[in-house]
Amino acid sequence: MGRLDGKIAVITGAASGIGKASAQVFAQEGATVVVVDMVDEGEEVASQVGGMFIKADVTDEASVEEMYERTAKTYGGVDVCFNNAGISPPDDDSILDTGLEAWERVQRVNLTSVYLCCKYAIPHLLKRGGGSIINTASFVALLGAATSQISYTASKGGVLTMSRELGVQFARQGIRVNSICPGPVNTPLLQELFAKDPERAARRLVHVPVGRFAEPEEIAKAAAFLASDDASFIVATAFIVDGGVHAAYVTPL
Repeated sequence: MGRLDGKIAVITGAASGIGKASAQVFAQEGATVVVVDMVDEGEEVASQVGGMFIKADVTDEASVEEMYERTAKTYGGVDVCFNNAGISPPDDDSILDTGLEAWERVQRVNLTSVYLCCKYAIPHLLKRGGGSIINTASFVALLGAATSQISYTASKGGVLTMSRELGVQFARQGIRVNSICPGPVNTPLLQELFAKDPERAARRLVHVPVGRFAEPEEIAKAAAFLASDDASFIVATAFIVDGGVHAAYVTPL
């Protein structure tokens, strides 16, 4: 018996990184997984987990509405939505250097997509009598960073506060909305970034009390918990999975 037996879960950004790991973990826990991404690699992930791949641009309103309609038509409904898709491009930097185009692109992918996914998922969850929405925020939504990615940070703050408000609004209708706040995660994007700049990686690691970056599976397991009935009294919260970064003043070496 898995914690997600019988549940239909839609995961965005599921072709790689946290999303891919989550598709695998959710499937292991018994869920039927719908893999959503813009790249064709999502097809392979869906095949691995015995689910369905939907190629969709989550910043496009019609595409988001259609992906939930297709899921409900195929599987009979939607129970869990893990809105995980996001970007962190190099041209999103200090506010002094980040242009308006970069700002708006990151906001659209990281924040507007979550708004759209929640907007069109919630009616399906209501039809099922409730469900769980998990939105990927970040530990940077809780802390200030001198090495800024200004639009990314602002977008994740928006995800956190929007999740809290939706959680309060829909709690009595059986829908649990929470945000998950990962710390630095050992994904291909992070590996590429820090392989090019080991000094930058070392500067970040000194702030992580456990002394390493998270593995995608560790974030995926936290998301699976929030998706499950084991988290039935957890709502409108920021679920922090950051190795202690948010609590650290002086990090032990």
